[in-house]
Amino acid sequence: MVPDHAVNRVEVPATGDSKVVPVAHYSIGDLARMTGLSTRTVRFYSDSGLVPVAGRTAGGFRTYDVDGLARLKLVRTLRDLGVDLPTAQRVLAREVSVAEVARTHAEAIDAQMRTLRLRRAVLRVVARNGEVEMVHELARLSEQERQAILDDFFDEVFGGLELEPGFEQGMRSVRVELPDDPTSEQLEAWIELANLVQDPDFRASIRRMSERHQELRAEGADMSGPAPEQREAFGQAIALAREALDSGVDPGSEEAAAIVRRIAETWSTALDVPVGPQLARRLEEFGDPRAERYWALIAKINGWPAVPDTTAERAWLVEAMR
Repeated sequence: MVPDHAVNRVEVPATGDSKVVPVAHYSIGDLARMTGLSTRTVRFYSDSGLVPVAGRTAGGFRTYDVDGLARLKLVRTLRDLGVDLPTAQRVLAREVSVAEVARTHAEAIDAQMRTLRLRRAVLRVVARNGEVEMVHELARLSEQERQAILDDFFDEVFGGLELEPGFEQGMRSVRVELPDDPTSEQLEAWIELANLVQDPDFRASIRRMSERHQELRAEGADMSGPAPEQREAFGQAIALAREALDSGVDPGSEEAAAIVRRIAETWSTALDVPVGPQLARRLEEFGDPRAERYWALIAKINGWPAVPDTTAERAWLVEAMR
């Protein structure tokens, strides 16, 4: 019976004298026990040239030295980290360094993780709304393709109109910045936004608002954007509408009428529009709640501070003004 482990002794000169130094030779079984690999795997690596044979026993069995053991441990570690055998061979041949291999594989794993996170986000969105193909296609779009959807929207709702340059430029300058590894909430917001800006009814509504913008600008109105006092007036109106909603005030009641008169007086000053039907018409012309939803979705996608959803307050105000 041939022992699994044999130790040879060789003569190595040392300070002019002969010194006997033991040189370890390991069998395949030894290597398997020392590395936790199977004998079959060790034999495969040996046949592949990754672990060279150092010698043979009297019975013809392969033996391996310390260098072979070290090479085998390195191969095992690289394989555990997902490095393929050809790359491991290049490392052992010193054609590429371990650091270079580690860097390359870390980057590859990063890419795989981003892909997996995106797939997870897609599946969670699909689980909510049941749409598969549409969600998958929208999620796969590049940054340029996502922006092209918005640019097409702006071309239709602004095209051919004489709008306030700063206003149009500001609208077009906002980019969709969906991360490479979005949360399911960000992905869901992007899908909702893409559907919103491609909705013919929403496009028609924003087009009407843009045409009215052009008319008011031609009449001399400042359409560069809401002034601070206008923002303040709008905020007060939303706050009053929220109080009315929380208190259960019917928009058709006398109490609601009193609230509307109070709001109208503030707004008429801020907008320089007389109290009455003209003010109500102005508010309805620019009051599509989906326009606010647009900004709320952009903020969620881009990771900006949340934009308050005042859809319910706006709806109450429009109904009360009628």
